[in-house]
This record gives sequence, structure tokens and C-alpha cells, in this order.
Amino acid sequence: MLERLTRYRRDLHRIPELDLDLPETTAYIRSVLANLPCEVFSPEGHAVCAYFDCGKPETVAFRSDMDALPICEAVDSDFKSTHPGKMHACGHDGHMAIALGLAEVVAGLKSKLTKNVLIVFQPAEETTGGARLICESGVFKEKNATAIYGFHLWPDLPMGVVASLPGPLLAQSNEITVDFTGKSTHIAKSEDGADALLAMARFVVEADRMLSRLKSEVDPASTLKFGRVTAGTVRNAIAAAGHLEGSLRVFSSEAFNYALDHLHEIADRISKDLSVGIRITKSEGYPPVINDRKLFEDAEKRIPELQKLPKPLLIAEDFAFYQKALPGLFMLLGTGTGIPLHSDRFNFDERVLVRGVEIYTKLLPLQ
Repeated sequence: MLERLTRYRRDLHRIPELDLDLPETTAYIRSVLANLPCEVFSPEGHAVCAYFDCGKPETVAFRSDMDALPICEAVDSDFKSTHPGKMHACGHDGHMAIALGLAEVVAGLKSKLTKNVLIVFQPAEETTGGARLICESGVFKEKNATAIYGFHLWPDLPMGVVASLPGPLLAQSNEITVDFTGKSTHIAKSEDGADALLAMARFVVEADRMLSRLKSEVDPASTLKFGRVTAGTVRNAIAAAGHLEGSLRVFSSEAFNYALDHLHEIADRISKDLSVGIRITKSEGYPPVINDRKLFEDAEKRIPELQKLPKPLLIAEDFAFYQKALPGLFMLLGTGTGIPLHSDRFNFDERVLVRGVEIYTKLLPLQ
């Protein structure tokens, strides 16, 4: 199995593709699945699904993402990306290899399964949330899927360690953009202007104070930080405009609404005080990954070595869309490298792929 999984991973690593445009990747996956006793189809025109019909009334699903990142690979290896400016820098090549290995295991256990099995190879996890497209296709209702599982390779856990949490695991992520419109004057006549830069500075400070209240009153794991700011043209003129970019990460709709309501209150107060127009916009983002507690408890019985993380993580994952459609459990599988996700040097020991197949196999519904 290690030899096969390594081959799958390296073959896929050589052909990274982005977003929904994955012709070589999907063709490769289909070529492997073609040898197995399953129905291979695309529910929405971009994904690849493998459905093992065991003649049972219910189905259990497993998900792998397929897309890569627009990153130039810095590691020189014999399986380096052949697509310039594109790289599997987030482990999706490993996720696909694990899912293909699982498909081979399911093929051999088909007569012993108490549920049908659906394996979903999903596009656009890194960009537009391809998971939502899968859900909207109706495939889970059509196949009567009652649970879905997913993995992410995780550099900060020791190699082969599997960990997760019941309930909130990963954050809802929303990009927050704030635009300020003032009036420019020479600083010698600043009283005639409306200082957009001063309004920005006050907004950032008050937003940080609001975050402290949010963490103490509603969601202790949440965060709001601003990482980019632009304003003004020259040093001796009041800034007529400003632009602020940040990210809000929370684990509940209550926390999200609390943050947005208070940001608008802050904006209104500063706007009246400084005569500066302030407009707040937000991206739709991904919902939080909230693990089904019953699935987690069942997984603990099947996988005694499953560890609980000390707290939820502030990264986002579109696996959350699946969990809005059916009960789901998302887990982290350690690579032990410490190399950050999205690094141009991302890599891992392929023995972890066998571990991934072993974990998934323990979650199969067997007689």
C-alpha cells in the first residue's frame, strides 16, 4: 500500500491545478477508480465521486479536496510540480492519495459493509468553497448519505497522530474591509479638513477593545485583526481617504453578529465625531467547522488513539458546508514536519498516507 499511495501522491503532486479547473487531476483520479467496482460520476461538473453500492439503505461519505495553490515550489525533487507557478502546498495531493487508497480498501470489503460508501473528490477548497457546490448538487440526498468524514494533513502534530474536537474545531472566516472618506487639507489648515487617517487609527484601537469584550462575553476563541492599511498621499496633508483590511474569525453566529453590530456602532460614533464617512463591508466566507458530537464519540470508540486538541483552531475550511447538509467529523492527521501549510517548501513523509487509510478504514461501517 505504501508504494501505491506514494505513487498516487507523487503523480498528483506533479500536476497541480487551481480552483475548478482540474482536468489532469480529475482524469488521473478517474483512471485509478476505473479499475474498482464503483460508479464514477461528477455531481456538478467539476468534482469526481466514487459510489460503492452495497445495496444498503444508507451511505457514509468521505471527502478529499483536489485543488492546489498559485505558489512556486522551492523544493527540488524528482516529483516537483511540472506546472510553473502552481504547487500542492497544502497537502491535497496527500488527501487524494489517502482517498484513493480508501477506495481500494472499500472495494475489497464491499460484501462486508453495512452501508454504501461515497468518496468525494472536491475542487476549489482554497478559493470559492467547492464543498458548497457538492451540497447544492443534491448528491447526498440522492445517495441517502447520513455522515461524512474528512482529514487535513497537519504539520504541527507528530507524524501519524490523529486529533480533533467534538463541537467547534475550525473558525468561521470573514474578510472585513473598512473604507474611510474624509477631506484633504494642508496640515496647517487641518481644522478645515476631515482626517480619514485619524478615523482609521481610532477605529483600529476601538475594534481591538471590542474584541476583548467579544472574547470575554461571547466567544473566547475568536479574533479580529487588521493586516493592511493605506491612507493619504503626502506627509503634510490631511488624508482624504483610507482603506483598512482585516479578518474576523469566530465560532458561532452569535459571535459574528456581536462583532459586526459593535463595529458598526464604532464606525457611527467616529463618523459623527470626525465628520468622516465610514463604510464596512464583509466577505461571505466559510462557516465554522462544527463536528457532530455523536460522530466524535463513535470515532473515539473505533480509534482509541484519537486525541483531543486543547482548543479550537482559527483557520477556516469549507468542510463546514458539508456539516450544514449532514453530520460530519473533520480530523487532523499529523505529519510532524512543522513546515507551515501554504509554504513553498511544504512536504511530508509519505508513510503518513498509510496511517490515513488505516484511520478511514476504522470508520467504515463493517458487519
